[in-house]
Amino acid sequence: MEHRHLGRTGLRVSRIGLGTLTWGRSAGGQGEEAAAEQLKAFWEAGGTLVDTADVYGDGEAEYLLGRLLDGLVPRRDLVIATKAGGVPDPERRADCSRGHLLAALDDSLARLGTDHVDLWQVHAFDAGTPLEETLHALDLAVGSGRARYVGVTGFSGWQLAKAATWQLAAPGPRNRLASTQMEYSLLQRGVEREVLPAALDLGVGLLPSSPLGRGVLTGKYREGVPADSRGASESLAAFVEPYLDETASRIVDAVATAARGLAVTPLQVALAWIRDRPGVVAPIVGARTSAQLGAALSVEALSLPEEICRALDDVSAPVHRYPDQDWSTL
Repeated sequence: MEHRHLGRTGLRVSRIGLGTLTWGRSAGGQGEEAAAEQLKAFWEAGGTLVDTADVYGDGEAEYLLGRLLDGLVPRRDLVIATKAGGVPDPERRADCSRGHLLAALDDSLARLGTDHVDLWQVHAFDAGTPLEETLHALDLAVGSGRARYVGVTGFSGWQLAKAATWQLAAPGPRNRLASTQMEYSLLQRGVEREVLPAALDLGVGLLPSSPLGRGVLTGKYREGVPADSRGASESLAAFVEPYLDETASRIVDAVATAARGLAVTPLQVALAWIRDRPGVVAPIVGARTSAQLGAALSVEALSLPEEICRALDDVSAPVHRYPDQDWSTL
């Protein structure tokens, strides 16, 4: 698998990342055997970037990954990325105070069974904590050797620009943001309005989450909701439902048409499109089975023809109005 630099840093990662959102979950998640199969297949395909978080499965995803390191896959062969700051509290979406973040990092390292993570990410923007305090925690983590690189997740365009600029311009030993993680796919191109331009300008690599439109871009929902799909799950149906409307259906049909013409699958077309977008480093793919992961990894040999990319760009183009629209020609 090809590798890319993560933003404007020396860290190189595989251009497809393995997500662990469902690892260790009691309902519909992956246990140790399934997780082991996925991690081994990913590693054997040349994958290095494994993305997790302290809140995935209430810590079980990190614990599972830690059990598989070295015993199954050498730790040195992987780029382990985790997150901190997200809290399961309806009253407070995030706690990015210095104390909470650093304590969470120590807990993550204990579950992972390692003395450092390669990429440590703030899981969400916390309006209740001064941003400079949050960023100071990132600098302390790198300075202590517990993290090699740092990034953010779920930051809007202005939040990302403020954070990345602070790290570049503030006095003292600072560590530039290597990455930002946001949902991005043919069904969700909102990051192109402000987040992606900020990332490109400031040298921050984009790690798209849900690159297959929460599974809808695979085409499996074209004839209805399969009984064994996330869309049929009581806990995840609301996650999929927004992408089952008429607009999404037109985009999925276009992806399916392109796939037929290229003799590949809709999954491969959708993943190749997002993988090769400007500013994208590595889409994070979460799979329920090793077969699904294998289908995603098979996209490595596929590059979409320019005319196919243009057609998909057109059919999925988001509506940008003021202030993004060019009014000079009106």
